[in-house]
Amino acid sequence: MNKDEIRKLHLFAALDAQQFDHVSETSVASKLVPHQNLFFQGESASHFYLLVSGQIKLYLLSPEGEEKIIDIIQPGQFFAEAVMFMEGQRYPVNATALVESEVLAFDNHVYRSIIENSPRVSLAVLSDFSRRMHFMLNEIDRLALHSASYRFVYYLLENVSEEESQIDLVISKQTIASQLSIKPETLSRILKRLRSEGLVEADGRQIKILDREALRAVLLR
Repeated sequence: MNKDEIRKLHLFAALDAQQFDHVSETSVASKLVPHQNLFFQGESASHFYLLVSGQIKLYLLSPEGEEKIIDIIQPGQFFAEAVMFMEGQRYPVNATALVESEVLAFDNHVYRSIIENSPRVSLAVLSDFSRRMHFMLNEIDRLALHSASYRFVYYLLENVSEEESQIDLVISKQTIASQLSIKPETLSRILKRLRSEGLVEADGRQIKILDREALRAVLLR
């Protein structure tokens, strides 16, 4: 990801050239090996991040040590940026690399000072946060009000284009289960049932949708 591509991303698109250069000067690149931690819940948050390559898992741990995945960050996505506006500015989740990854860290203080002195940039950031909040509310609705089968089928349909029928899962089924608040064994049973109904085929991390309309009908059950 080059500088021009980064310049077009949503947090930077509203910045003028001087503002962008000022933020860029603070950036620090880091490479992470699989399972390496980037930050922990409760740590002081002085930076927000852009994932350049790889995958980052954001998650919480229950008192019993059970992991709940909040999000899987993909290349080109920012994360931990909202923390700069939170009281206390501490990371609310843990962040760990799932695979070999590269991140760019940006200084919260520098970016926030630009926002505080530029109404135009402030409105752009507020608009983006509003859009993302709407998305998260839809996610909460999907996870809280629908069955495990609905969640998994919805995930499959969201991750396959209209032109393709095959999904190459970029994360493990166990990780998907955690992200969807489903136990791994429950997800396995759902996948087995979908296969027996002739809706999908599965081979490792490859899932082929055989009947898209019938799969959509599962969401209406």
